Amino acid sequence: MFLYTFMFWAFYAIMIALALYLCWKISVADMRRRIIPDAYLFPLMITGAILTTFFPWPMDISTAVVGMAFGYILAAVVGVIFDQILQRKNPKSESPIGMGDIKLIAVGGLFLGPTGLAIALAGTCLFGAIWAYRKKQKFIPFAPFFIAAGILSWLSIAFLI
Repeated sequence: MFLYTFMFWAFYAIMIALALYLCWKISVADMRRRIIPDAYLFPLMITGAILTTFFPWPMDISTAVVGMAFGYILAAVVGVIFDQILQRKNPKSESPIGMGDIKLIAVGGLFLGPTGLAIALAGTCLFGAIWAYRKKQKFIPFAPFFIAAGILSWLSIAFLI
């Protein structure tokens, strides 16, 4: 019995380590190239699906799927609104929210659920605003701040709420 319990939690630790590694790679890619590669994003989504299916702590799969849908719809609506506003001002302008950001928010909803996603998005805005103010830059890489706020949100959900 001990061996099965050990293997269960060892697999959980390996999956969490894989998710953290993929988050690191996504953050570095977004800081350097302003792109969130699907090569890291889709394995992160599969890792999140495995974790919420087989390890329903701190949330179960139904809450995770609702969080994923909520995140995708919310980010897509915000992206369309930004596109419409910027297209009126300058038809050649790039959208500040890319599809990688939208998919990352959806994956964040899978890991965090709707409540954790709301906390993470609020933390992302705060961290990003502080970084932009200190660096005096217009471009704010979304992924590093979202991942940092997401980790803090996951820890607060898992251990405080």
